[in-house]
Amino acid sequence: MQSEPPIAATPATRRERGLACERLAADYLEAQGLQILARNAYCRRGELDLVCLDGEVLAVVEVRQRSGLDYGGALGSIDLRKQHKIVLSTQVYLQRRPEWRRLTVRFDVIAITGNPAATHELVWIKDAFRAVTW
Repeated sequence: MQSEPPIAATPATRRERGLACERLAADYLEAQGLQILARNAYCRRGELDLVCLDGEVLAVVEVRQRSGLDYGGALGSIDLRKQHKIVLSTQVYLQRRPEWRRLTVRFDVIAITGNPAATHELVWIKDAFRAVTW
């Protein structure tokens, strides 16, 4: 099994911060009993940060990080356009994973405020938004 590099004290690049936050979120969700099925699942519509199994529910988790609460913070960055992109990406992704289509899909958000390697606050919102007809 491949081990992941440790989180740097202060992740330098945006990509490093994103990976550190996704790792932090995955560890948190696993501690809550969820099984991580996929990380950074790419499809032609975009990327799904985490795809998890929560009992018989497929939880698609968007991980957002902001250093502060300016402009609504991490939670405020999940606007309708971003929600729509996540829903479309999930639909495309499930076309490639027919074994997961029977599951109920839930869209969650994990918002991290602060430094993922130091002082931070993590908020998990289950069923943060719903797939709607556009």
